[in-house]
Amino acid sequence: MDARADMAEAGSATLPVTVRVWDPFIRIFHWSLVALFAFAFVTGDEWDKPHEIAGYTIAGLIALRVIWGFVGTKHARFTDFVAGPGKVAGYLKDAIALRAKRYLGHNPAGGAMVLALIAAISAICATGYMMETNMFWGVDWVEEVHEFAANATLILIVLHIGGVIFASMEHGENLVRAMVTGKKRV
Repeated sequence: MDARADMAEAGSATLPVTVRVWDPFIRIFHWSLVALFAFAFVTGDEWDKPHEIAGYTIAGLIALRVIWGFVGTKHARFTDFVAGPGKVAGYLKDAIALRAKRYLGHNPAGGAMVLALIAAISAICATGYMMETNMFWGVDWVEEVHEFAANATLILIVLHIGGVIFASMEHGENLVRAMVTGKKRV
């Protein structure tokens, strides 16, 4: 792509219109996780081996994402977007009032959602693995936690999609496109 397509003229100076926010790993991770979670969810009771393979692949993706959260690019790092409960609550209050600050990376609510999704999906992976071991084979509570975590993750996904739509409308930008291209407006 021509670098000039990402620039706009402002008097005699050329200013960037967009900037790369999401690196290729984050984008591939995100969309792979979307596809694999959907596949694992629909195959859970019907197609054991592909379900397990999807689960192990998801576990690997989550492990890589956690590592990338410490060593990755600026906006992928947890230090860039993890905020305390007070800041998340304040952001949500401002968002409801349609006066939330725009963030180039994740906003505080988005950061909290990343952590919640990582935790919920990790619980699914851990209990899924446990169900395949001799120690936990046929143990009801492990299967119940596995199913609960999967259903809780669905609720988080619905909230995530709603938050993306809401923030896209509030700030006049297409966040889904940003997760495809990696770029957001400055």
